[in-house]
Amino acid sequence: MPCPYEAVSGELRRNMRKTYKKLQENVRKIKFPKIDVWENKYQDKKYLVKFSTSEFTCICPKTSLPDFATIFVEYVPRKNCIELKSFKEYLVAYRGYGIFHEHVTNRILEDITKSCKPYYAKVRGEFNIRGGIATTVEAEYKDEN
Repeated sequence: MPCPYEAVSGELRRNMRKTYKKLQENVRKIKFPKIDVWENKYQDKKYLVKFSTSEFTCICPKTSLPDFATIFVEYVPRKNCIELKSFKEYLVAYRGYGIFHEHVTNRILEDITKSCKPYYAKVRGEFNIRGGIATTVEAEYKDEN
């Protein structure tokens, strides 16, 4: 049976990981740029903010090939709102990292909740088809206070 990666260049194939063991051990320790915030002047209201980008890219940690996705974010701000330019710079930083789709989505959610401390936040990553499979990952945060 032929190797499923025959179309991949020899160098890339040599760099492919043979196992998933210990592949993402430090995913929570990766240093990404800070997501800046600005003061919400309508703190007396609960309202939903939604934004998305279809330009997200990261690297598959198994094959070192690029992964592409549309990232959707929605949140209910408390004292601060997300500054979108810094969020874009934050997302661009993923281009150099090998990270699983599930980890991407959860890490973005964690970093959003740390930066603006919302009442509610949800991140959905719709990853492009790879090997005939499209992946969608959703992660959600609700402040119970």
